[in-house]
Amino acid sequence: MTAAGGRTGRPPLTEERKAEIRLDIARAAVDLFVNQGVTATTGEQIGQAVGISARTVWRYFPSKEACVRPLFTAGIDLLADRLRQWGPGEPLDEIFTPALTTDLRVGQGPDRATVGALVRLTRTEPGLRAVWLQTHDEAEPAFARALAERAGLPADDLRSTIQAAMFNAALRAAVEHYAWHDADAGLDRTAAEAALERTLREALITATEGLT
Repeated sequence: MTAAGGRTGRPPLTEERKAEIRLDIARAAVDLFVNQGVTATTGEQIGQAVGISARTVWRYFPSKEACVRPLFTAGIDLLADRLRQWGPGEPLDEIFTPALTTDLRVGQGPDRATVGALVRLTRTEPGLRAVWLQTHDEAEPAFARALAERAGLPADDLRSTIQAAMFNAALRAAVEHYAWHDADAGLDRTAAEAALERTLREALITATEGLT
């Protein structure tokens, strides 16, 4: 029943619920991609795994490759916030505290081995590679703003922009190195988490050492 002149049908979804649906689609897509490949996966299959129609999948994402984007973007805001709080004289790799790595895990979707398999697919799947690189390209300004705010500088400060580029590149290289060397090594969840954190720390230490 609807009041005269009111809207009919279901109430609109909240932004929180939309985000949940996007993440559900992403989880389903990555599982299908890893298990049967990107080419063999259809929008219908992704939707069926979530309990929605393919038409609804395409409302949220422009392509099947784009469905995994929430898994790639998970944690950007947390990392940017940690950069703002990065203390003077604190080694950059120390931003990866146990609390942060726990927050990055909670509710983000598949385990590290599955995400590692997804990142490995970016080597051979151009569509996934494009989404992966676009994600990092869009993350960089967020990191730059956080670093500028930390230093009390304008948002477009060149130094902060360069620092963000180095930080972003180190993160991408570390995750790719982990995916291509450690993610399929048969490690249990705890060991896999430790391996990824160790790789991230090593990458940031290397980035802060600069070129010699």
